[in-house]
Amino acid sequence: MPPIDSTLRDELRQFFVIALPLAAAYFAEFAMFIVTKMVVGKLGYHSLAAVGIAGDLSFEVLVILMALLSIVGVLAAQALGAGRRDDVGQSVRQGFYVATGLGLPAMVLIWNLDLALIVTNQDPLVVELAREYLKGLSPAVLPVLWFAVLRNYVAVLAQTVSVLVITASAVALQYALTVWFVHGGFGLAPLGLFGAGLATTFVSWYMFFALAAHVYRKPVFRGYGLFLGRWRMLPATCREILVLGTPVAGLAFLEAGLFVAAAILSGVIGAKTLAAYEITAAWVGVPFVIAFGFAEATMIRVAHATGRANLAAARRAGFLGMSLVVVVTSSLLVVPLAFADAIILVFIEPEDPGFEAVAALARQFLLIAALFMIFDGLQAAAARALRGMKDNLVPLWIAGFGYWIIGIGGGSVLAFHYRLGGVGLWWGLAGGLAVAACLLSWRFHRFTRLRGRTAVA
Repeated sequence: MPPIDSTLRDELRQFFVIALPLAAAYFAEFAMFIVTKMVVGKLGYHSLAAVGIAGDLSFEVLVILMALLSIVGVLAAQALGAGRRDDVGQSVRQGFYVATGLGLPAMVLIWNLDLALIVTNQDPLVVELAREYLKGLSPAVLPVLWFAVLRNYVAVLAQTVSVLVITASAVALQYALTVWFVHGGFGLAPLGLFGAGLATTFVSWYMFFALAAHVYRKPVFRGYGLFLGRWRMLPATCREILVLGTPVAGLAFLEAGLFVAAAILSGVIGAKTLAAYEITAAWVGVPFVIAFGFAEATMIRVAHATGRANLAAARRAGFLGMSLVVVVTSSLLVVPLAFADAIILVFIEPEDPGFEAVAALARQFLLIAALFMIFDGLQAAAARALRGMKDNLVPLWIAGFGYWIIGIGGGSVLAFHYRLGGVGLWWGLAGGLAVAACLLSWRFHRFTRLRGRTAVA
């Protein structure tokens, strides 16, 4: 085996320094949602379905806004690559203004998301339970977005271990508070699903304040003017974040909306199908959030190389990130194939009256999910490699075609026209993600090759 090129070795080291803590942190964040499902799932499959679909809808709103705010990381990384240290802190400060302006109306939206469940004719009991959960969850919006802005700053400076430590501690806190608030005890009356949402709100504020204190106190974050610079809004920078971030938010809407639409359609089929969908989505999220950490590292490394005007390094970073994602997701294929029953038992009790039907559906869904999770991670890495070069519009069109026309459109035809039910929906998801992953990867290849020829000319 030939020795690894020293430059490639350095790039790998930089990747893992950023990606591993981020992947672990994203996994821990997702584990908070899994913990909530685990606790409320023991109350019955209706509660599991309610928290699952309400969480899916809320998560999409937050993912869209966090995707837009990821441009803060791109601007900061490019400024760092170009040696403009003050602009790094300036980008982050303006990110806080944008996050606040977007977060306030988002709180109102999440409070009223039960209307979407009514309009789509979900099970009435599911709607009632989801309404209580959303009331407790809506105040979490601002700390989640502020934490995302700070996380971009920390990731750009390759100091992501702090994010991992804070998020890991948040998982334990999430579990303790969810059990306490849902079931009551120590002088507190049981709060049910409202308590589950409230627990997430408490934990979100803890995470933000913990990261803010860490960034303020640690010397490595100084010298970029984040806290010493003037806290005044710069309309031009905010406008740049919004202009560059809007197509990214659109891409996130199409990506996250793919799974939200599948959840809603599962609920249209029935509460048992929705519960089985939520169990499967809980597993699918595990390899995805791990891959997402590598995808975010890909974006940062590509943006850093772009800021140095080194197209060859940007192209190598993009393909390296995509390759690592494929390796990571492939290594996890065995879990849904060999341990489907164990995954199901985490979320629903055998004594539940709907257990047999839910478990039978979940086994089928997990089998299909195992086949497409590689593409799920690859499309995330390819899209973020393009984002690191500020190529946002074409990926938006690719996502629209792959996720919605092939994914939701094809899945709906299979589910309702050919009467395959939830199985048809999952096959549609598989096809849509595979098409999107291939097209986005090809786009990055063409985009970097054509720009390289232009630079040479």
